Amino acid sequence: MTAIQDPHAIAAAALTREVPLVPSLSALLFIDVQNFSVRREGGEFNGHTPEEIEAKYGPFFAHLEADVIPAMQRLQAAFRCAQIEVMYTNIESLTRDGRDRSLDYKVTGFHVPKGSWDGKVIDELAPGEDEIVLPKGSSSVFVSTHIDYILRNLGVKQLVLAGLLTDQCVESAVRDACDLGYLVTLVTDACASITQERHDNSLRTIKGYCRQITTDALIAEIGQG
Repeated sequence: MTAIQDPHAIAAAALTREVPLVPSLSALLFIDVQNFSVRREGGEFNGHTPEEIEAKYGPFFAHLEADVIPAMQRLQAAFRCAQIEVMYTNIESLTRDGRDRSLDYKVTGFHVPKGSWDGKVIDELAPGEDEIVLPKGSSSVFVSTHIDYILRNLGVKQLVLAGLLTDQCVESAVRDACDLGYLVTLVTDACASITQERHDNSLRTIKGYCRQITTDALIAEIGQG
């Protein structure tokens, strides 16, 4: 590999994060797109009546179903077609009683038992049989999994992120990936938070950490548009 082909060399020479993906050095990671947080009957919404869920979270679910999940599906298909690694992380304990999850998750009340329906990636985005799924017990995938080790074994230098929630687990992954030396691309319309305001605030907050791009633009960039 020559220096000009190395995304780190390009970024350093130009002092920019706006570096197009090199497919052989890239991976796409979907964060927490699982039944627990995507379905109205998911565990994150336990304790609410259907009427309360609709009143408080109706716009969130409508946005997911109409816009965000279809964008994720298009990303998944395009990256697979381009033979770029597609990976997933989900909130799921390594134990049934959740004793291994973080103190923060225990205090928050997040409990997704090992092997449960809540922990499964949604059917619309089902992982392929040879795609990597990493269960995590904390907000950041880099804290409670060995994803950094895996990405380095795969030769990944550019990490593309999409998923939920923008201002929580996605933002944590962006910051940690940057600190560990990855060039991060965040797909703005393939992420969501509970409200549009929270999503937009998060994008502004982490703009200095990552390249931000739309699904259409990124698919075109990898030659699948």
